[in-house]
Amino acid sequence: MDAADTFLIPNLPWIIACGMLLGGLAIGGWIFTTWLRIRNGYPLENSWGKAIYPKNDAEAIERIKLLSQENAQLRAELGSVKDRLANVERIVTDESHRVASEIEKLRLPN
Repeated sequence: MDAADTFLIPNLPWIIACGMLLGGLAIGGWIFTTWLRIRNGYPLENSWGKAIYPKNDAEAIERIKLLSQENAQLRAELGSVKDRLANVERIVTDESHRVASEIEKLRLPN
């Protein structure tokens, strides 16, 4: 009897099962790392290591410019809303006679 008869053949189902388990774990790990890359915004790569996402085409660049402009407009609008809210808070929290006297000062001609 040789080694194949005493060790390999009786344990063949276990060897095949372990090989399939290792293969499944490798595929699962690849799927998990790809999911993490997508979730955290890292570019995906092809088999040669070249990024396949995001592509730097003219449409994407134009979209970034438009979003940057919109972001600047929204920040400006938010600044004006904060100023107005500060005035409203000042009016609401000040004593009533102080606000009334300021309004009367505005009504009087200089």
